[in-house]
Amino acid sequence: MNPISLSLSLLQQPFPIAMSAISFSTPSSYYHSFPSTNPPRVTLLTRISCVSNPTRPIRKQTTDQSETQDLVRLLTRKITDKEPLLKTLNKYVKVVRTEHCFLLFEELGKHDKWLQCLEVFRWMQRQRWYIADNGVYSKLISVMGKKGQVRLAMWLFSEMRNTGCRPDTSVYNSLISAHLHSRDKSKALDKALGYFEKMKGTERCKPNIVTYNILLRAFAQARNVDQVNSLFKDLDESLVSPDIYTFNGVMDGYGKNGMIRDMESVLAQMKSNLVKPDLITYNLLIDAYGKKQQFDKMEQVFKSLLHSKEKPTLPTFNSMILNYGKARLKDKAENVFRNMSDMGYTPSFVTHESLIHMYGLCGCVSKALELFDGLIESNVPIKVSTLNYMLDVYCINGLPQEADSLFARARSIKIIPDASTYKLLYKAYTKANTKELLDKLLKQMDKDGVIPNKRFFLDALGAIGSSRVKSGSANTRTGSNSPQKIAKAQLET
Repeated sequence: MNPISLSLSLLQQPFPIAMSAISFSTPSSYYHSFPSTNPPRVTLLTRISCVSNPTRPIRKQTTDQSETQDLVRLLTRKITDKEPLLKTLNKYVKVVRTEHCFLLFEELGKHDKWLQCLEVFRWMQRQRWYIADNGVYSKLISVMGKKGQVRLAMWLFSEMRNTGCRPDTSVYNSLISAHLHSRDKSKALDKALGYFEKMKGTERCKPNIVTYNILLRAFAQARNVDQVNSLFKDLDESLVSPDIYTFNGVMDGYGKNGMIRDMESVLAQMKSNLVKPDLITYNLLIDAYGKKQQFDKMEQVFKSLLHSKEKPTLPTFNSMILNYGKARLKDKAENVFRNMSDMGYTPSFVTHESLIHMYGLCGCVSKALELFDGLIESNVPIKVSTLNYMLDVYCINGLPQEADSLFARARSIKIIPDASTYKLLYKAYTKANTKELLDKLLKQMDKDGVIPNKRFFLDALGAIGSSRVKSGSANTRTGSNSPQKIAKAQLET
């Protein structure tokens, strides 16, 4: 049974009758159609009253927040292949309540276990204390959306109403976010606007600042300046006031798309609204200017940050190192690293990876290797992403044999290559036209059980195309046994 079918089987069973209620307040600040043959409707013996009134009295919890989190951590550790989820929940059935399940949804969602979220939900419905609650549905819809299960999110929305719940603003916010995680962004944005207009016409579902923040960020990322301006105008005419998240979200969307002027326009609008920048504002400006290699502005923002009440963070320095590196400004990147160390910051693995990548782009292979070897000698756990950066240094500097040697000894230094490692080397060996190394890599992939998909080979063929363009040669060797022919043959099969 596939995950979708299994999830349907979990949700299509009859809902139990709630014997008693527990009120659980859900934060409204969470940002985030079924198949044509719809699941059978739930048949209820009696109507369930949904706890959705925002003014309802909140029952005093018998346990404090720390005890709730401790129990959820315990449950998360207990849930393994040897002890299935339902067995664990049944073991703690006397103490687990709605607030625990709510946090469990978050933890399972973080680890991509959306199907288990549905199992927890189904288990909740069997308990005497369960009552349908907008907050629970809102969180489940959010989790399903983030994991790309938009149809399940829609189905949950439909079933929520069948249980007697009336949608509120937080539920619609989760539903909008769920649609925005779908692949068809144009259709998703149209759907989001449709829900937005429906919310404006429903008294208990009026858009709040979270609604505007979700939509503004989404349209900024889609480069739709007109719609962003329209939403800002709508916001200005409403009773809702923009906050720091409003401006940060839009500036980040523009910044990531290299739309510097539009980003600066929003920054000016932020100042006119007397909203003070926070650390996120400074960091996204530094990153956006750095990516566009507008280093004068980047450095000015950094100076402003140092004179503000905020303090730089590791991402601040990592971004500057990486962007200086991409511009081959080795001295400036090294100077940032020295300043960071002098200010008492401890480098993270991202810092080391940024430096290794920078040295590779600047052709300083020995410096990159010195840093990498230093990490190995320090006995700190090394992530596979760090190995990949070092392998890439060799590859972009025309040293495929050295890359092969490092790959061969990776396990001896307690680094286990993953699919991204094989993809990196496959593209590099194909681009470098090194058939012997490519054959060796394919054998190792087969030995390790790494099965490449279509995207794997399409990326490799993309590497071939870029290699030909850069070389300017129309006579690149493409014999029957060349890496290029191998990649094409494997794509066809």
